[in-house]
Amino acid sequence: MRVSYLIHYLCTMFIMVWGVVVTIIFGTAAIVVSFFDKKGILPHIVARAWGKSILFASRTHVTVKGLSKIDPDKAYIFMPNHLSNFDIPVILAHLKVQFRWLAKSELFRIPLFGFAMKRAGYISIDRSNRRSAFESLARAAQIIRNGRSVLIFPEGTRSRDQSIKAFKKGGFVLAVESGVPIVPIVIHGTWRIMSKNRLVIRPGNVTVEVLEPIETTDYSRRTKDDLLERVRMVIVDNFEKGKVES
Repeated sequence: MRVSYLIHYLCTMFIMVWGVVVTIIFGTAAIVVSFFDKKGILPHIVARAWGKSILFASRTHVTVKGLSKIDPDKAYIFMPNHLSNFDIPVILAHLKVQFRWLAKSELFRIPLFGFAMKRAGYISIDRSNRRSAFESLARAAQIIRNGRSVLIFPEGTRSRDQSIKAFKKGGFVLAVESGVPIVPIVIHGTWRIMSKNRLVIRPGNVTVEVLEPIETTDYSRRTKDDLLERVRMVIVDNFEKGKVES
């Protein structure tokens, strides 16, 4: 048993070092190409390559279901559940459409990585400041109106116990203001690879389910909570179904 744990810790150390190295390489590349592409398309492609490199090093195999349900030429708000730090490379590598992240401001403070995110057009949300948060949503709404999709983790942070937590309302304000469909996404398996309460990284299989888009045009700010509950119920039901099947 101790030998097994030692192997996992050594593998984890390798993956972390690998992660730092490829973040420097791909982060620098994303910054460089951003000067030639103001729309952020090339930096996002570089970020996709970064995600694939992380999954390769950690021996994470990903299966995607339902990608045909979305039109790559349409704008959406993608909303996945959030189990692990590995959700980010999984989504980047395997959600093969252009989108921009709405991410907590702490990620933008990571050296090089954060600057690369800014250059790619990703949007920082400072939840400690209500005014700043609404300004972030306004920027996101403008991006959507220009035809670009955005992605937000509606729980706001990773789960501590593998359950799906309460959803924040900001993404649903954005949805009703922009009028674009919400695409619920269910991620299975990243918790076992790296949960929030442990540092060990284990190889494993991940399944990403892209569910049917949910139209938002029939909702308003007054009824956004109904939209929130509808999206959360769809994600929870499919997540629990996946746990039973696995």
